[in-house]
Amino acid sequence: MIYTVIDKYYLTDEQLKNSPSRKDDIDEATETNLRIYGCTLIQESGILLRLPQAVMATGQVLFHRFYCKKSFARFNVKRVAASCVWLASKLEESPRKARQVLIVFHRMECRRENLPVVHLDPFSKKYAELKTDLSRTERHILKEMGFICHVEHPHKFISNYLATLKTPPELTQEAWNLANDSLRTTLCVQFKGEVVACGVVYAASRRFQVPLPENEPWWEVFDAEKSAIDEVCRVLAHLYSLPKAQYIPVCKDGDSFTSSNKSRDSQTLPVSKRLDALKRHLPVPGEEGWNELRKIAVRFEEKIYTGATSQSDYLRKLSLKMLTMDTKTQIASANNLPSNSAGNSKNPQDPAGKKESFDIDLKEQDNAVLKTIFKTGNKKTSFW
Repeated sequence: MIYTVIDKYYLTDEQLKNSPSRKDDIDEATETNLRIYGCTLIQESGILLRLPQAVMATGQVLFHRFYCKKSFARFNVKRVAASCVWLASKLEESPRKARQVLIVFHRMECRRENLPVVHLDPFSKKYAELKTDLSRTERHILKEMGFICHVEHPHKFISNYLATLKTPPELTQEAWNLANDSLRTTLCVQFKGEVVACGVVYAASRRFQVPLPENEPWWEVFDAEKSAIDEVCRVLAHLYSLPKAQYIPVCKDGDSFTSSNKSRDSQTLPVSKRLDALKRHLPVPGEEGWNELRKIAVRFEEKIYTGATSQSDYLRKLSLKMLTMDTKTQIASANNLPSNSAGNSKNPQDPAGKKESFDIDLKEQDNAVLKTIFKTGNKKTSFW
């Protein structure tokens, strides 16, 4: 028997029962619901993006393969579905821009959650975060696949099988519909495309009561077994008995396209700490200087927040910046002690006279504002 590289993606029932999601205490019903929900998102987004059915089918297969290796508790189903659509559109040579995919998923979520439909600004911080997460998730998918993303769909076998069996035309459409529905299940990671094709043809023939030759079983011609066909029919029947899939928040890192991965609740305290640090090292004259210093601290915090990948990463970067600032201030103060003792500085209280150099990456307008506040004249003070 000849094995191909995609044979490693076909799993047994035992392997599916011991999926990574089960190890994270997600029960079978919840995992099945989230799989169907994610595939529904892929199908609907593909329609809105005017993608061919092959793209949506490939995206759903990639979705199932990924969650056979990763848990729903660690990767958000909505974000993974968006990345699968984006990746599949490139694999099937019908590429769509990341901006188009994000806007579609954002609008879909607003509709599903009964939220006000607000346009996703491509120049906003939220969009930048979503785009970064989209690319990051795509890399995770490719890494788990070993960059092997070849997919064989059952659709290409259905027409040939039915033409060989000389069935009526309406049976072809029914079998095609069943093949599309089968993508919402784990059949694509349990059986090869030829077996799934035989299963949907068998189910369609039973629904339309079209007899197929069984004295010499027709499925043996197409290298399928009766037990596998029965399993395909059983999984499809179970799918149609389930209620409409709903989103269940089981992921620990972010839940939606309408909210960020990182919590903004943790930002008030870092801003106040940053203000205290700036006030300690740069005593500002008057209320106007205090207000301008607050604006600079907020802008600095926003810059750290945008570059962070998670709440813990945000707090870590902010702490490192504050530590760097304190360290450089102490070094600068130590270096300036001789000049201060000699009385070379006419205004010891002038922050520019200290020549402290802070490693703060702010805009030129911030330096200009502080220069005006501290009245440093032509002297320039480097902040951060």
